[in-house]
Amino acid sequence: MAAALFNALADPSKARAISAGTRPGAAVHPQVIDVMLEVGIDLSSATPRPLTPELASGVNLLVTMGCGEECPYVPGAEHDDWALPDPEGRPLDQVRVIRDDVRDRVQALIEARGWKA
Repeated sequence: MAAALFNALADPSKARAISAGTRPGAAVHPQVIDVMLEVGIDLSSATPRPLTPELASGVNLLVTMGCGEECPYVPGAEHDDWALPDPEGRPLDQVRVIRDDVRDRVQALIEARGWKA
């Protein structure tokens, strides 16, 4: 959700988000696809992928989602961990709350860094 919202809201000439995980699932959760469609973002063809050294090379900022002690280290990257619940298996109303929280955090990040479209 965060990368898709970021890329929808940020100026692509200033910053782009890449989505990857330390233990990505096989597919985007159906509830996430549903709530993102509600805001005009289609994740139905998105495929979760692992965070690899190659993918992380050149990254300036690593935003993780509640990984705590298990957060990956990316040399040279600033790190921010957003303590967010996993949407897996949650009802749509709870996933909407998570989506809205992610959107608010993404908007604040974009504003703070001057990456607004």
